[in-house]
Amino acid sequence: MPGIADEDRERVRLLNIIAQSRDGFGRLSLDELVRLQAMIERKDYSNDKKSAKSKAALLKKINVRIYELTEGKGIWDR
Repeated sequence: MPGIADEDRERVRLLNIIAQSRDGFGRLSLDELVRLQAMIERKDYSNDKKSAKSKAALLKKINVRIYELTEGKGIWDR
């Protein structure tokens, strides 16, 4: 019986950081966000409509945070 893959462990660890506090996204580095984004995109939730919707919402939040880190604080902070 195969064990849990290292990628799955890392994905869960990063998701736990996000879930533990309101500023969870702020606690992740740009590299961690990019890795998490890639891991979530690879994960297939097509068999569960609710999970697929949650995946899309999470990817949007990750994209916003990546944009903030790479382009500045954001257009709303002016």
